Parts: sequence; structure tokens; C-alpha cells
Amino acid sequence: MLSLGLGCGLAVLLALGALLLLALGCPGFGFRRWLGCRTGLMARTEKPLFRIAYTLYTRTRLGYVFHKKQLRKTRENYPTGHSVVCPKIINSMKILPIPVLSDNYSYVIIDTTSNVAVAVDPSDPLIVQACLEQEGATLEAILTTHKHWDHSGGNKALKKIYKSCRVYGTSRDNIPGLTNPIVDKEIIEVGNLQFQALFTPGHTVGHMIYLLDGKSHNGPACLFSGDLVFLSGCGRIFEGSSSLMLSSLDVVGTLGDETLLWPGHEYAQDNLMFAASVEPDNPAIFNKLDWVLHQRHEKRCTCPSTIGEEKEYNPFLRTHSADLHEALGIQRVANEDSTRFRSRVLEEVRKRKDIFNYR
Repeated sequence: MLSLGLGCGLAVLLALGALLLLALGCPGFGFRRWLGCRTGLMARTEKPLFRIAYTLYTRTRLGYVFHKKQLRKTRENYPTGHSVVCPKIINSMKILPIPVLSDNYSYVIIDTTSNVAVAVDPSDPLIVQACLEQEGATLEAILTTHKHWDHSGGNKALKKIYKSCRVYGTSRDNIPGLTNPIVDKEIIEVGNLQFQALFTPGHTVGHMIYLLDGKSHNGPACLFSGDLVFLSGCGRIFEGSSSLMLSSLDVVGTLGDETLLWPGHEYAQDNLMFAASVEPDNPAIFNKLDWVLHQRHEKRCTCPSTIGEEKEYNPFLRTHSADLHEALGIQRVANEDSTRFRSRVLEEVRKRKDIFNYR
């Protein structure tokens, strides 16, 4: 795995393991903070160390141990969740955002005609199970967007409780408890709920998003986007390139403007503050930011937004925008392919976001 001598490699792994265990004992010492993801400094200046740490988190039991520790701490720190949420009822369909960890969202979607349910990214099995019991619903399927423990950490525990539950995800990611590997555009049906899986690599090599059909319920479609796209943001490119992430974001861009966006994290305030720094003359950003600041002052959930809204203020979905190009000071060079140019724009926006900190 590493281009080091065996003894040196073991020493590095042991040292990093010790660092991880140290991090486990530090309150508020989240995985992303440990890896320098809020500032991007480690990713840029210590890339080999970052890669080793990332591998430990995603491919060894140390990552799961870390996740379990974080669950215990956040249950203590946020006994009622990090945000106040409200269910969204669309005729015979009920969507319940579930705040987990310090800023994640899991989702339970219930077909109220049959009381069967689907869970998206149920990282905390205790909280998700409590929600299901309170709703009197039976878990029939788990849709996993990607392998990171803060999205997949509850799969196996819930599968033990709900024996017939199917766990969906791509085989390209190491999804815990995976029973039903899926491919791009595959249809998943649970009761009267119909989802389409869309392959969107970049954050991880096997990232999937799930589009819930709304037509049969006389409502809008709903996109459960994991770590691909957030309100005014997108996930870090851990396992891909800017061009690969661009192609995944373009999948979102093709969806109807009325589609509701249900992201994997509560990052709205930070993301909009960044967007405002990039496009200070974009009124759509400030209109949304005013609303988000009010919501977050009361610790209220900011999702869902709509894809139409996101196209107005999310810089990661605006790589085609001449206004964004001008704000960034980026110009298309002669004979440059449009996709290549937009990849450069995305790369620049991502770079700036990685070092942005308004606090």
C-alpha cells in the first residue's frame, strides 16, 4: 500500500493509529477537523499523510472505532439532535430528516399506505430505530450514498433488527452490510416508493445519489444527495478529479428545478457565507443567507431547498455562469474545451472553499 520499507510503514501506521486514538478522546475532535478538511491545509501540504489517515478511516477498523466514539459523544452533546426538524408530508409519502452526529442528516421515508420505510444513510442506528418505532413503520430498505462511516455506520446494526431489510449501494464502495449492489439508473421499489439510483463519483469512487419519484404521489421529486451536493455547496473530492466531480454535479443540474434537495449535512450557513465571498453581487445568495441565518439562530434545519434555487446561488452548480467566471477572474483560453474550462472553474471554487473560514 505504501512506498515505504515494511518497518517504516508499520511505524507510520502505528503512529497514525495512536493519533487517531488520541483524537477519539478529545471532545469536538471530528474526523474532518483532524484531517484538516475545514482548512484544506493537510490535503495540500501533507498529502501523503492525509492519504494514509484517510485510508485508516475508510479501510480499517480504526475508522469504525472512531465513528462509534463520535456517536457516543454527540448523543451526549446533542441529546435532541443538532437541529430542530419537521417532517415533510407529500400525500401518502412522509419524509423525516434525522439529525445525527454534529451536522449529519439521515432520512427516513415512509409509504404511509403500507407503513413500510426506507432509510437513507442511517449512521446512528439507535436514533433511526427510535424514529421507526415512533412512526410504527417497518424498515424495508437502506439506501447508502457512500462508504464513509458517518453515512453507513448504522447499516449492520439495523439489518440485525430488521432481518428482511435490504441494503443498497454500489459495489465500488466498501458499503457495510451491502446486500443489493446497484448500478447507475437502477430502479428501487419499496411499497409505493420508487427511487432511481444515480452514479455520481468524485467524493468517493462509488458515490450514489437517490432520486425519489414524486409523480405517483402528486408531488415533486426528492433528491437524497449524500455528500455530492449540499445547500450552496458540494463535497470534497477525496477519490476523483475535478472533471469527474463536474460530470457528477452535471447529473444534478439536469434534474427539474422543482426537485427537493435533501443533503447529507447541515452546512448551509458556512456554504452561503463562502458563496457570498465569491459572488458578492449575487442577490440570490444574500436572500437565501438571510433566511438561513434566521433558521440557524433557532437551530432549525435548512433543508430542503430546490434544485432551481441551487442553480441561482450554489457556485458548484454555476460553473457555466459568466458572472461566476468574472468574479473568480478566470477566462476561457483559446481552443479550450468547454468541459475542460468548467473543470478549471470547479477546481478553483473547490480550492477557495477548502481554505475558507468565516468564523
